[in-house]
Amino acid sequence: MDFFLLDYSAIYYSALAGTPVPEKRSGKFVQIRNSSAEYLVLSPREFSPYHANVTERFCTQNEIAGTYNNRKDHFGIFEPDWEIIGGGAWEMDEAAKMLRLSGFSQAYGKFDSTGLKERLLSVRHLAGYQLRIE
Repeated sequence: MDFFLLDYSAIYYSALAGTPVPEKRSGKFVQIRNSSAEYLVLSPREFSPYHANVTERFCTQNEIAGTYNNRKDHFGIFEPDWEIIGGGAWEMDEAAKMLRLSGFSQAYGKFDSTGLKERLLSVRHLAGYQLRIE
């Protein structure tokens, strides 16, 4: 299974806010899988106040059918091959080469940490990083 780390920081800071991407940043993340790939999707706190916002953005960009519930706090995927595993909070410090994942999503539950550290360390951008998964 392929593994992809997506970070929406550049979209938010550079494209929308018109500022450089800060070395220290944090936000929410979701873990999404289909039969061939797993995605860990990071989004800055200011860009995605809810895990559902992260999920909706990922689905829109990848043309995956889904919709919000009435309260707009949960975005469900309609396509049977896709599954939202869970979510949590993230903190990154690029200068210190540190990434921390913790917590859970009220909408989607706890993320699956089994083997996640090894998959993250396979991402070229994270070479030399200290990973903390709590």
